[in-house]
Amino acid sequence: MTFWGNVSLGFTYLSPVVGIYSLFAAALGNGGPPMVWALVLVGFGQWLVASVFGEIVSNYPVAGGVYPWSRRLWGRKWGWMNGWVYLVALLITIASVAYGAGPFVAALLGLESGTAATVTCALVLIALATVLNLMGTKVLSVVAMVGLIAELGGAIVVGLWLLIFNRHHDLGVIFQTFGAGEGQSYFWAFAAAALIGIFMYYGFEACGDVAEEIKNPGVQIPKAMRMTIYIGGAAGVFICLSLVLAVPDFGAVIDGTVTDPVTEVLLAGFGPVGYKLVVCVVLISFISCVLSLQAAASRLAYSMGRDGILPGSTFLARFSHKRHVPPYALVVAGVLPAIVILASMGSDNALVYIISFAAMGMYLGFQMVVLAALRARLKGWRPAGKFTMGAWGLPVNIGALIWGILGMLNMAWPRPVNDSWVADWMVIISTAIVLGLGLLYMAIAKPYLKGDAPAGDAIPAAAALTGR
Repeated sequence: MTFWGNVSLGFTYLSPVVGIYSLFAAALGNGGPPMVWALVLVGFGQWLVASVFGEIVSNYPVAGGVYPWSRRLWGRKWGWMNGWVYLVALLITIASVAYGAGPFVAALLGLESGTAATVTCALVLIALATVLNLMGTKVLSVVAMVGLIAELGGAIVVGLWLLIFNRHHDLGVIFQTFGAGEGQSYFWAFAAAALIGIFMYYGFEACGDVAEEIKNPGVQIPKAMRMTIYIGGAAGVFICLSLVLAVPDFGAVIDGTVTDPVTEVLLAGFGPVGYKLVVCVVLISFISCVLSLQAAASRLAYSMGRDGILPGSTFLARFSHKRHVPPYALVVAGVLPAIVILASMGSDNALVYIISFAAMGMYLGFQMVVLAALRARLKGWRPAGKFTMGAWGLPVNIGALIWGILGMLNMAWPRPVNDSWVADWMVIISTAIVLGLGLLYMAIAKPYLKGDAPAGDAIPAAAALTGR
């Protein structure tokens, strides 16, 4: 995989089009036009995390990302738990992104956007991504590059068109709330709106998941992670800003009269035919996003399977040297999300429940690595890869941890939006279930004891004790 192929993998996984189009209505309804600033703030927070990850992957350029990193930085138990949390989050995110593509497929084909149509479209999308992934790393790199070009080019064209021909406001509106959050401190309204940035700004870590498939990974991957943040963030802010300035009536979105401002804006700006062309580009973004998510999930499962710490490790650890992919791990990354989607057919709020743990699991997986890095750093670890932050390493590490904790608190904070307390607390409930199952399996099967891969050897004293 080339450098730009690696950037494309991270970008299409981050996928600003998927993130913005999926959550624009909720963000604008909660926070009004100033919600655009959330993308800038979250982008900076995630840049801190990407910088920490860059040091770690440069030191340990191993496939699987967060699992081997946390294993080397802290130890076997921490590494296993980190891998478990992140793997579950990845599989659920694959399901949520595929599920979210359903309404766009229905709009393109002129179908009624019901549960059956959405589920069918999601399963077809996952099957297509699985087949493309099984064709090999070179195909993945090419498709990811096509996805990047299509998504970035589409974002620029659509954004410029809206700004030039369908703009209803000037830039001053991004400093006006238009009644959003009325009756409470605007801080809480903005925090709810900021979830659009929190949901969008992950994916850069996928650059490190394929570390063993890239030349000179210690230099290329840290650079690719930061480039993913720069390009993805700029595209996300541009898309969001162009949509905001093209919304004719903010009050109608905030009070719930208009529930789908994205479709309204695109139809007004491009007409029925042009709207379908835009939807085609959006669907390319969804496909490439699922493809990249699968690639990341499969490499994590392969890495854990290679160390023998997952059920079915014998199969997960198999690798096709002809196509440079772990085929069985890829099949798992297709089948399990498909099962999640099929299981969701009994609920009208399936997408809400599916994604409840997705973003939280990603951030929890990130912060387990960030915390492990801070602990190791305080115990004497000094990054020895080709990319280091030098004296800035400690303050950036601390900043990344503080940012991550604040982001997770924002996601977990219950916001009553309906009559179901379960839905309001679902992020916390789903997180507790995933952590509980992981701890239970650890206690019964003790998977962390298997394998002889290095663990906890980042700290000099521990490395001397183990002889590594």
